[in-house]
Amino acid sequence: MIKLIEKSFEIGEYLKNKGVRPSEQRIRIFEYLYINKNHPTVDMIYRELVQKMPCLSKTTVYNTLNIFLKNNVVRQLAIEENEARYDAVIELHGHFKCEKCENIYDFDIEKTNNEYEDLKKYEINEKYILFKGICPSCLKSSK
Repeated sequence: MIKLIEKSFEIGEYLKNKGVRPSEQRIRIFEYLYINKNHPTVDMIYRELVQKMPCLSKTTVYNTLNIFLKNNVVRQLAIEENEARYDAVIELHGHFKCEKCENIYDFDIEKTNNEYEDLKKYEINEKYILFKGICPSCLKSSK
């Protein structure tokens, strides 16, 4: 059993329950996403994990993430126009990207679909909220 930040669970069992065969590479990719919470790109995941898993290919990372997306294990974020990022937190939440350090932070979203008057007649299948600006750390260091 792997002790993770918010709760303790066995990643292999979690992946099986989501319909994903838990290979060593898939477990390590999910573990990286879940522990780091840095909303990485494929390149970031590959560069980090290839140091510990020399046989890992970038194609394997792409394929694994596509399997994860198909089985609702991760969410894909389109923060920048030409850059896909991935998040292991699939529960509804928003993102804030700092324009200085380029870190991406999660925040809670409390509004339900019914609280948006203009959207009451629509069926909402996905919801993404993104803010961009300067994070507290960068604001502090610039003063």
